[in-house]
Amino acid sequence: MGPVNRPADPQAASASADIGVLLADTVARLRRAMRRAARAADPGNPLSVAQLEVLSCVADQPGIRPGRIARQLMLAANSVTTLVNALHTRGLVERGHAEGDARAVALSLTPAGRQAVEGWKTTNTAILRAALGLLDERNQAVLAEALPGMRQLAEAVDALAETPEGLRPT
Repeated sequence: MGPVNRPADPQAASASADIGVLLADTVARLRRAMRRAARAADPGNPLSVAQLEVLSCVADQPGIRPGRIARQLMLAANSVTTLVNALHTRGLVERGHAEGDARAVALSLTPAGRQAVEGWKTTNTAILRAALGLLDERNQAVLAEALPGMRQLAEAVDALAETPEGLRPT
């Protein structure tokens, strides 16, 4: 993805800032609500959200190195090591040698790890489907229409995470 465009017009910048505040609050509330609902829907799941995030990174990028996971999730390397060790102990990830560097560790999911990721996705999908069913048709349509913009927003946020100067408040 290319650079993130910023509004040149001060009024547009102000509107973006207002939307930014509202969106940040809404996303934070949705994340907390999803976490609570997921625990209620699957109370037997022993994995933390951080462990599930690491598993998702490995699922999306088989062979990923722990250092790359740390950068993507903005975690300390030793925290990722602790998470990977716990996941390895549970039989959810395997350690192998990175391609081109036998000293480096590359991670992959075991079948149980893939099942854990799929279970998490299934639980989250079920929660969102049930919640969407509680909304009126108009709000369902608004959310469906907003999905392409939300995906683009996620890509823009990912791009900003790769450029620390892009994260400084203006």
